[in-house]
Amino acid sequence: MRADRLLSLLLLLQNRGLMTAAGLAAELEVSVRTVYRDVEALGAAGVPVRAERGPEGGYRLVEGYRTRLTGLTDAEAGSLFLAGLPGPAGDLGLGAVLASAQLKVEAALPGELADQARRVRERFHLDAPAWFRDADPVPHLERISGAVWERRVLRTRYRRWRGEVDREVCPLGLVLKGGIWYLVALSENPENIVRTYRVSRFQAVEEAGGPFTRPAGFDLAAYWAESSRRMEAALRQGTARLRLSPRGRKLLPMQFGAAGVRALREAGPPDGEGWVEVELSVESEAVATGDLLRLGTEAEVLGPPGLRRAVAGAVAVLAERYAGEEGESRDGTMRPDEGRCVGR
Repeated sequence: MRADRLLSLLLLLQNRGLMTAAGLAAELEVSVRTVYRDVEALGAAGVPVRAERGPEGGYRLVEGYRTRLTGLTDAEAGSLFLAGLPGPAGDLGLGAVLASAQLKVEAALPGELADQARRVRERFHLDAPAWFRDADPVPHLERISGAVWERRVLRTRYRRWRGEVDREVCPLGLVLKGGIWYLVALSENPENIVRTYRVSRFQAVEEAGGPFTRPAGFDLAAYWAESSRRMEAALRQGTARLRLSPRGRKLLPMQFGAAGVRALREAGPPDGEGWVEVELSVESEAVATGDLLRLGTEAEVLGPPGLRRAVAGAVAVLAERYAGEEGESRDGTMRPDEGRCVGR
């Protein structure tokens, strides 16, 4: 571990020039005292590290010195595919490995390309999770990713909507979608079919044996694309006819994503007040009712009749609930412990 850290320290100085002890400690996730000891160890090994004193001081390599000790380990090479995803790399237990791999690649680049790589890192950042949603807890992700890599069968307990189920699976791959991790695995059952599991719903995971034989020609990206298409087609089996205000037209793609964009693309001409009629792909009536209520007064459901009645019924319930003054019940009396100082 110390040898890896010394190499990382050396590559940091080579790639970034002058760095303070505190800056090195933060990058290497060690104490400043450890940095002092490591710098002394590099000097004793013949690496020309120069200490510059003063407020703008720090450590740097002697001008012209470059190391060629930049060979990638297997783990580092594999981690480079997650170079734009530091958060997910950390979830997989590859955060430190990825940082080391990036340093080695940067050190191996010619000067001009290394400068360009640094500019890209300074100016572009990829943040995979969606807004306003906490990340799923994934305590078993690292073990699952190890089984994916080593083709090990897993014995799992999985929480479904209808309850928990014990199942052995052959993990084929992991997918990160909108900040949520999914496992694609071959189920160990008579059907022997490929299924998708949400990683946060695994209650227990342990190795059950292996290695197993991957299906010949299995393509994770192709499977995910086709699975996503089938799921969307299965969910969005209905069509709602809506009338949208100008503001509702702006809200539709925000609330319904690609389905909203498609609906607007085929919208009819606006009327005198700027309202347009669209046809929107929706899920079941119960789900669509809640989704369409998020558009508030900026939309009117024109059809089908059952969906219009469902939305109207939900609006009526809300209107009755909020008909009284604040803190009053429907008959106008004050609710207990509301609108008064409790305990007096």
